[in-house]
Amino acid sequence: MIHEFKFPDVGEGITEGELVEWLVKEGDSVRHDQALAKVETDKALIDIPSPQDGIILKLHVKAGSTIKVGQTLVTFGSKGDNILPQSQSPQEHDSVGVVGRLEVSDRIIPSPKPAVQASIPAQQMKILPAIRILAGERGIDIAKITPSGSQGQITKQDVLDAAAGKSQAIAQQPKPVKSSEQQPEVKIQMKYDFYGPIEHVPIKGVRKAIAKKMEESWRNAVPVTHMDEVDVTSLVNIREKEKEKAAKKNIKLTYLPFIMKAAIEALKEHPYLNSSKEEDEIILKKYYNIGIAVETEDGLIVPVIKGADRKSILALANEIQEIAEKTKERKIDLADLQGGAFTITNIGSIGGVFATPIINYPECAILGLGKMQERPAFEGSKLVKKMILPLFITFDHRIADGAEAARFMNKVKESLQDPDWLLLEL
Repeated sequence: MIHEFKFPDVGEGITEGELVEWLVKEGDSVRHDQALAKVETDKALIDIPSPQDGIILKLHVKAGSTIKVGQTLVTFGSKGDNILPQSQSPQEHDSVGVVGRLEVSDRIIPSPKPAVQASIPAQQMKILPAIRILAGERGIDIAKITPSGSQGQITKQDVLDAAAGKSQAIAQQPKPVKSSEQQPEVKIQMKYDFYGPIEHVPIKGVRKAIAKKMEESWRNAVPVTHMDEVDVTSLVNIREKEKEKAAKKNIKLTYLPFIMKAAIEALKEHPYLNSSKEEDEIILKKYYNIGIAVETEDGLIVPVIKGADRKSILALANEIQEIAEKTKERKIDLADLQGGAFTITNIGSIGGVFATPIINYPECAILGLGKMQERPAFEGSKLVKKMILPLFITFDHRIADGAEAARFMNKVKESLQDPDWLLLEL
């Protein structure tokens, strides 16, 4: 029996995804719950399981395409079942039905032939700026125009003729087959602008999610950034002593767990920075779920360490290591990306000193770490070396004032400058 499987609602408000890779091909026999494809949503990379046993008759979406919830993904069948010929597109299949079960239209929409690329790059062709602008306004790729000028230049008439020919070709195209679904709009993307070659890059996947998140934060928060520096010489010494012990337990001990603990102690004294705003109320979080910004090949993702206040520094280091690896491999669970109350981002690992990070809305604040630097300093009359760590916090000024952010930072500095208490947390 033929069955169309549509892209399911995977929850968390996800409405679309990018089909990264097919794990099956047409003609394959599959089992119930077998992974059919990898789909990247704005949250994670997920496997789409088969809802049944059967044979793959048709894959309706190409790898790299965007698929929306409810759109047909796969057609299943049994041995002997047939569907439309391969020459027809998924959209035509949706329009005319399945052979032997619904009426089949004999009208086939021709696929456009690929354009022939001119031998001379567009930026090297002879053309006046005004005529180049005219070509751009008419949607004409000058690389496809044969020049008629006496000196081999493209003339205004060449552009107008190309535009007329394009309009005639469009007018002669057959009318699209009517269907219950809207036919996809054909978009002409220019390969050149007034100054030279360009490339169109679709915004999708994680980058699309980041863009939406940043726009949401900028629209809904009033961000202010406070900056400071802290002497972490003692912390560096402690970490150097303890990292070998941690390595024996297969734990990579970084500075982040220490800073996370110091931030939590400061949040306990300044709870408005561990909150969010909902209409006319401020929601003070009594838990300490700390998000950590992780750089991946696809963009920045923020997994969340739950109950960080109840975990030792070594436990935090181990969890940070594991969750960062899963995030970079895009194997992170959706639940690990939710529930954050405060976020920490480390730009110093790349090389920046100070920055103004964007709030991970609806949280109130995000703490940033700059590049640790060795600097000379005086202790009395003696010149010594100190390790200095830049810190900066961006906060929602609707919820907290600058004075509270400054006091929060002072508490973080106090904990990191005299970190002996952190030894108890190991």
